[in-house]
Amino acid sequence: MALKKSVQQMIDEARLEIDNHSPAEAKRRVEQEGAMLVDIRDIRELQRDGVIPGAMHSPRGMLEFWIDPDSPYFKPVFAEDIEFVLY
Repeated sequence: MALKKSVQQMIDEARLEIDNHSPAEAKRRVEQEGAMLVDIRDIRELQRDGVIPGAMHSPRGMLEFWIDPDSPYFKPVFAEDIEFVLY
């Protein structure tokens, strides 16, 4: 089964929907606006490279399940009215 869109098309469309922040801007948003950092790296990357203190870990493969309130894997933190900065 062929993809209806190329990977590059999907990336280009996603970039129109998201904001990209520098590390300094992400830090400012956390400190001044109460945003939450969400580390979406694989557990092996966390073990190898370390973590940012205070960041929440949500494995990339589970992100949609944890965000969806109808999912049995839903995490209530994602229902909070705050900005989530994924990295």
